[in-house]
Amino acid sequence: MSSAATDPPILQHRSTPDEPFDGKPPFEPWGRYPKYNATVVPLTWQTDYPGVIEQNEGMPAGALPVGMGRSYGDVCLLKGGHLLVTTGMNRLLHFEPETGLLTCEAGVTLAQILDFAVPRGFFLPVTPGTKYVTIAGAIANDIHGKNHHVAGTFGNHIAQFEIVRSDGTRIHCSPTNNPDWYSATIGGLGLTGLITWATLRLKPIVSRLVDYEGIQFHGIDEFLDLTNQSKDIEYTVSWIDCASNGRNFARGRDAYEVAQCNLCHRVGNAGGSVGPDLTAISSRYQRRDILSSIIEPSKVVSEQYMNTAFRLKNGDTVVGRVVEENNNRIIVQPDALKPDRVEVKLADLEVRKLSPLSPMPEGLVNVLSKDEILDLMAYLEAGGRRDHPDFSQ
Repeated sequence: MSSAATDPPILQHRSTPDEPFDGKPPFEPWGRYPKYNATVVPLTWQTDYPGVIEQNEGMPAGALPVGMGRSYGDVCLLKGGHLLVTTGMNRLLHFEPETGLLTCEAGVTLAQILDFAVPRGFFLPVTPGTKYVTIAGAIANDIHGKNHHVAGTFGNHIAQFEIVRSDGTRIHCSPTNNPDWYSATIGGLGLTGLITWATLRLKPIVSRLVDYEGIQFHGIDEFLDLTNQSKDIEYTVSWIDCASNGRNFARGRDAYEVAQCNLCHRVGNAGGSVGPDLTAISSRYQRRDILSSIIEPSKVVSEQYMNTAFRLKNGDTVVGRVVEENNNRIIVQPDALKPDRVEVKLADLEVRKLSPLSPMPEGLVNVLSKDEILDLMAYLEAGGRRDHPDFSQ
């Protein structure tokens, strides 16, 4: 069997390589960088290699098999060398409908396989972001798809293949036949030899219907939680909404924790109780006032949350929050974030008064960027609610 499906052009030609022009055409990979000069050697038949070595003066600069050139990095390029383009080896060789085993030549693309297999009730076991890659390239890069957590990589579904070494040696590889060569070639980036043909285990299509569910999430923590919940769902994919122009809820929540606000203040059902509850702060204060209290926490301090300063008869001073008091002593917690406590005996006390300095240290937001501070402000204004209008634009 053979396929005459037309694929997009392979390696991208560009007029300006990243090296002096030496008469060889420059090529670039799918990622468009780098661009190297190379001699392209098209292969049409399985027997073309290694005969092309002699035809090209022994290929002293080396040779590398290339498929559709869809690699993002430079793994499909060989600076100054010979690129053995396999897309001419694009014939389907054998198919077993009982088992779904398809044998084809190295240059057959996944698009060709889909055109052949889908009408017969079969599908690729692993599908990458593009169908315009060759089966040999998929093996050499051991590609993954949106079902990686269930099906693993492409190599898990390759039953066997043949590689040809530069000395003409042909090696049949499978999990049981030359298993070391088999393992080294899957993900080997074409360095073990030229793949001439391969057998892929297709999966049956059980339905033409797709059960889809789209879930919006905010931040890496929610993403990881959803990923764990979806571990038994075959295909999952996530996207970053780059078109959103509102404030970032997850970044605001993270900024709230990075600035240690959560240690003293409660928003919603989470946080400490040392300082005032900030859930409804936007209903009591303007944005300017909220920002001012964050930057200059001692500018306005409610007596309810003021520390108390104690000057002792020996000249020492103790400042902190009173946590216990009786007729003989006062227990003071100097730092609300630490468990350490100091006992002040009333017999040793000379002066007691409220401290004008806020228990909240200055400079907590200095570790945040401008956007993070704006997201923090939005988070506070929203009372920790992700469905607030500030985050829905």
